[in-house]
Amino acid sequence: MPHAAPAVAPNTAERVHSACAHAESAVLALPGLDPVPTSVHLLRQCGDIVVAVPSTSTANLLVGGTGTTGSPAVLELTDHAPLPLREPVRALVWLRGWVHAVPAHAQRALAAAVAEDHPNPALLDIGHTATLLRLVVDSAVVADTAGADAVDRDQLRAARPDPFCAMEAAWLQHLHADHADVIDRLAHHLPSDIRRGALVHPLAIDRYGVTLRVEAAEADHDIRLPFPAPADDVESLSRAVQALAVDPFRRGLHRI
Repeated sequence: MPHAAPAVAPNTAERVHSACAHAESAVLALPGLDPVPTSVHLLRQCGDIVVAVPSTSTANLLVGGTGTTGSPAVLELTDHAPLPLREPVRALVWLRGWVHAVPAHAQRALAAAVAEDHPNPALLDIGHTATLLRLVVDSAVVADTAGADAVDRDQLRAARPDPFCAMEAAWLQHLHADHADVIDRLAHHLPSDIRRGALVHPLAIDRYGVTLRVEAAEADHDIRLPFPAPADDVESLSRAVQALAVDPFRRGLHRI
């Protein structure tokens, strides 16, 4: 019986979770209303996403008047690279479902539960200038330079964000600021036709590999360098990156 090929990148549901965790900005759109910026968003394992909107917003007033039925809605999240790139957006995520009001007596308790996983100063505004809503997700779409892919609610519930998600921004910034030599060695994996005269930046890192952003004169290119095997902890991730950096002749890169 043939063995399945090893994964070289997170699956779509994992990409959605990680992009939501990375995203610093999001807007909630309800039918007939202008999109409302959210100050807090947390995609939970139960299949909903908790968001905070201004208490005086039309969206909050409309959802509060729908009772238990809720209102159809879409939450759009933007994942920006933590580096000063020519095109900083790494991914967009759209979560579609039904948004529900959270009873006033449950607002503080939900805010405390959210803070355990997602500490955010904006949670202090709950009950004052901001209100929490729950979007029960039916489906999600994530789009990046690799294309657009969709997942359903069950796939989202079964997935987790990348285990190194919370540390990724600091690692990329450290690579960019202090390890130009490592980036240069990683760049030797790239096709010579796009590497010549281009700027190369670390765009993403996860348990499956490293993605480089190549800023060439005519266009940007994102190229993924997969690890031989997924990293399980910080030590194995560090070894995997070092192995790529010292072996510029290894093949298996993926242009995305």
